[in-house]
Amino acid sequence: MKVLFVAAESHPFMKVGGLGDVAYALPKALIKNGIDARVILPKYGKIAEEFKKTMIPLAEFNVSVGWRNQYCGLQYLEYDGIPFYFIDNEYYFNRENAYGYDDDGERFSFFDRAVLEAINYMEEFKPDILHCNDWHTGMIPPLLKQYYPNLKNIKTVFTIHNLQYQGLFSKNILQELLSLDDSYFNDAALKQYDGVSFMRGGLNFSDKISTVSNSYAEEIKTPYYGEGLDGLLNYRKDDLSGIVNGIDYELFSPSTDKDIYHNFDYKSIDGKHVNKIELQKHLKLPVCSDIPVIGIVTRLVKQKGLDLIAYVLEELLQQEIQLVVVGTGDVEYENMLRYFAGKYPEKVSANILFDNSLAKKVYASCDMFLMPSLFEPCGIGQLLALRYGTIPIVRETGGLKDTVRAYNEVENTGNGFSFANYNAHDMLFTIKKAISYFYDKKIWEAMVINAMKEDNSWVKSAKLYEDLYKNLM
Repeated sequence: MKVLFVAAESHPFMKVGGLGDVAYALPKALIKNGIDARVILPKYGKIAEEFKKTMIPLAEFNVSVGWRNQYCGLQYLEYDGIPFYFIDNEYYFNRENAYGYDDDGERFSFFDRAVLEAINYMEEFKPDILHCNDWHTGMIPPLLKQYYPNLKNIKTVFTIHNLQYQGLFSKNILQELLSLDDSYFNDAALKQYDGVSFMRGGLNFSDKISTVSNSYAEEIKTPYYGEGLDGLLNYRKDDLSGIVNGIDYELFSPSTDKDIYHNFDYKSIDGKHVNKIELQKHLKLPVCSDIPVIGIVTRLVKQKGLDLIAYVLEELLQQEIQLVVVGTGDVEYENMLRYFAGKYPEKVSANILFDNSLAKKVYASCDMFLMPSLFEPCGIGQLLALRYGTIPIVRETGGLKDTVRAYNEVENTGNGFSFANYNAHDMLFTIKKAISYFYDKKIWEAMVINAMKEDNSWVKSAKLYEDLYKNLM
């Protein structure tokens, strides 16, 4: 079986969010299962020179973007056993960021058409499955059906990583960039509100749809979470499945991780205390192993529950705790955290930056990990926290609901704490409950061991994707 995984980002070349992790780790897991899985993404200008120097040119050809005839280069690199293809066009991709530009509609119209053209130049590799991801790749399924009869046997899977981002552009792009007639708009095949939606293209024209957790698959069929697409998702419910993301256990391993202070595993959790003390020293917090340290590694935006945190943070800081935050986002939340770090310097460390090494130290060192999201398709933070023995405190939504189970003292089961309502005081009550358990060392150590023994690797999820592909074929 041959699978071409299409994404706008992938570790280690360009990573913006969780998709970048998935586009590396899932193909890697599929390859271990004997599937010929390969990845194709844009050749961004920000890709490290060490990678660019080793890319092998395979072909040069032109790509139609409406009336435009644009250059495209196809290049190849194998990394960590994964074959990667790169779509080269400096006009579209030699920029500071992966996306977020006014001409993103044109950039990804080019990319989607270029991927389909590139298949003709992939020596000895013709995919059985095109696995498309998020809005950036949403026009591949309709373009495949409209313009590529020679590729008609290729099946398509479209994965929603976050339904909120839909790639919505002016109606003009339909003919101007995609060379599709008005029927695609009038029949609502691509129409969303008064524009053209790349996301809708993927949802309407792919053979199968997946998303990144079972709970999110159910949630997005409701008006509250459906972002205006719940009707379409209900119509295609028989083709929609939820498969929870995993994490790469080789990249994220407390027993071998070089970014943390001291390696440990579930058989030697005393090593976690060493990390905690070293983090306190590093961040200039009072050194004390008996104070519960709560970590937050996130984008500082409402979706991640920052409004709940803002509402009760003063009250929370009356507890004997330390709070360590790593992330950037909305100015109001950045300033709020800076204010509280100034007011309570012995309790709050606000690190308003993205630092992957510091983030891993937080996962390995803290006692608890707070993730009270408004919605969360899957989430990676809680999975990393579990991997490093840091007990998650989450709201029961999407992938958080699927991966974090409330601790049951009687049965000694569960791996974290959770609350259902999107309510600041429900969150505060749950944090206080976790703090009360923290002081019972026997219970807490059992919980940490439970968390670290969880299997959130890609093994199970890759098998579910393999089954999905086989059903299509």
